[in-house]
Amino acid sequence: MIFARFPFLTRPILAVLTALGLLATVASANEYLILSGGPAMQEWERYRTEDTQHDKWWGNFVRAARVRIQDLKPNLPAGTTITWLVYRDAYLRRSSEDHRPLTGFIESVRDTYGVKLVWIRSGDDVIEYINNAPGRRSNKVAGFEYFGHSNKHCFMFDYSNQVYGASAAWLHERDLRRIRSSAFAPDAYCKSWGCHTGESMSNLWQDATGIWMIGAYGKTDYAFGHLNGWRPRLASGAHWRSRG
Repeated sequence: MIFARFPFLTRPILAVLTALGLLATVASANEYLILSGGPAMQEWERYRTEDTQHDKWWGNFVRAARVRIQDLKPNLPAGTTITWLVYRDAYLRRSSEDHRPLTGFIESVRDTYGVKLVWIRSGDDVIEYINNAPGRRSNKVAGFEYFGHSNKHCFMFDYSNQVYGASAAWLHERDLRRIRSSAFAPDAYCKSWGCHTGESMSNLWQDATGIWMIGAYGKTDYAFGHLNGWRPRLASGAHWRSRG
């Protein structure tokens, strides 16, 4: 009952505030989004030289997301929901190769840390969730972070998974204009931990949302992320581009 939460409000004042949309601002809780792409298949990567192979370990993007979730939980405002969007198909394919229930491992992270897990299959699914998740009108996106393969124009959810050296599922910068800026809180934090995002995609993200997405100018490296905390490191010569 809303009067129990706001006993100082009389019915006439409540009606006015509700009509103006001001009460939703007072009572809203925010949502922090973590998006994870999937790993490459080793059946494709074995054709590369040893020092250029991707994702020898299946959990690069899951481990990074898991430790980031662990870091965020005690530091977010009360009532903030952490939602983990994961490209499921890549983990199903890699499961058949590794002979391990990888999607079950991901679900165990959900259960251990009490986050909301949403399986996605395309960039359209990501945009749909950002724009139209339940309660989005009042439940704004307070943060967005991406862990996965990318180039300067798109997030690649399944690089070298279905097709060698290519991606069949992505979120491209040309589609970002479909994101509603109203879905985001004004002070939302956005960052891509993929390669090259700061070279182009960050600009179009800001055009669409009004918020700059921190991105790498150059490559990021997940090879030792599971051994050294959670942060993918920048490759030699790369740097973070923190604003346009």
